[in-house]
Amino acid sequence: MKQEQEKTRYSEADLQEFKGIILDKMRIAREELSSLATSLSSPNANGTDDTAGTYKTLEDGSATLEKEQINQLAARQKKFIEQLEAALVRIENKTYGVCRETGKLIPKERLRAVPHTTLSMEAKLKQ
Repeated sequence: MKQEQEKTRYSEADLQEFKGIILDKMRIAREELSSLATSLSSPNANGTDDTAGTYKTLEDGSATLEKEQINQLAARQKKFIEQLEAALVRIENKTYGVCRETGKLIPKERLRAVPHTTLSMEAKLKQ
């Protein structure tokens, strides 16, 4: 008689569910990245070109800070998209959902919330 073995990977149906979640998140992330890129490339739309020059210095500093913040958001979005793409590769390799520290399956609830994760909560909390 065979003993009941603990699952070591997710079924094809589970992997397809996660793939759908990841593709949705990627679509949204790419739209947000595109929006950030558009706001970076467009000139200051505040319409302050005709105001007194004394405000120009403050305006320039504010615009620079805003561009830096947008650049940081864009960099974060790019990293998030790369992590989602890596998760799709793991789905294709049938290694998706396996904790890289413990080797155990990451619970579905965690994967639905953070589909690009490679760590179970157990391993994450040890970090």
